[in-house]
Amino acid sequence: MCGIVGLHLRNPDLHPRLGELLAQMLGEMQDRGADSAGIAIYGNADWAPPGHGCVSLLEVAATPADVVATLGTALGVTVAARAVDETLVLSAPVDSEELLAAARGAYPDALVAGFGADLTVLKGVGAPRDLTESWGLAAASGWQGVGHTRMATESAVTPSGAHPFAVGPEQCLVHNGSFSNHATIRRELRAAGIEFDSENDTEVGARFVAHQLAAGKDIETALKEVCATFDGFYTLLVSNHDSFAVVRDAIACKPAVIAETEDWVAMASEYRALAQLPGVEKARIWEPEPEVVYAWTR
Repeated sequence: MCGIVGLHLRNPDLHPRLGELLAQMLGEMQDRGADSAGIAIYGNADWAPPGHGCVSLLEVAATPADVVATLGTALGVTVAARAVDETLVLSAPVDSEELLAAARGAYPDALVAGFGADLTVLKGVGAPRDLTESWGLAAASGWQGVGHTRMATESAVTPSGAHPFAVGPEQCLVHNGSFSNHATIRRELRAAGIEFDSENDTEVGARFVAHQLAAGKDIETALKEVCATFDGFYTLLVSNHDSFAVVRDAIACKPAVIAETEDWVAMASEYRALAQLPGVEKARIWEPEPEVVYAWTR
């Protein structure tokens, strides 16, 4: 049992409150997973300055100052490195994939939590409410965020095992449930040249979706392919640079609720995570149907 939350803001007046609202939502899901948590924030200029490439790393065997010096020399630009609890958040005035390549070259044992022009991914072990406080999430601005509280079933309790899994540019996936055929699909993806960082079944889903998007499919088609390929019980929330999408398996036994107003679209495993959102009393609220992809674009 895990908890999923997501918030896509349509009204720019709410952008300064994204972190505050997402922290409240994630805290309400603590009972569904208290061993670790993670978030993805789109558009927070403090962590992801406009015009900069951004990379979030875990398990970096160097101080932020050493990383700044090493990557600055490699790229020939000024690099910023900020430790946010267990995540090292990097930014530089270069393309995100160029920054990522330099980071991987200098720190090959580090794990990539996420990368993209306006994306920051933070992960940690512990109670979600404690983690959001240590991250300073309530002060974060932005236009879209997703989060996950984890009760581990498929792999160890570590920051790297926490969701979101963000394996493509500005792409994130969070997952409640389990894939029963993930080992088979992992072998097929490895045969296609795709590398994995863990044995987590959610990473298989994330790599599969990223592979579909890289082949030119849109997010709705990619999630329809998930339904056709993966066995198991699951609810997925996928986000990228302009989209926010939800899908459930054919049985739909994993809980999910969606709420939509003129100002925002939100999704959570339980309604209580949505209950404090501004204007929720006027929202259209429904439970997503099995194998129907619900997608919104910025």
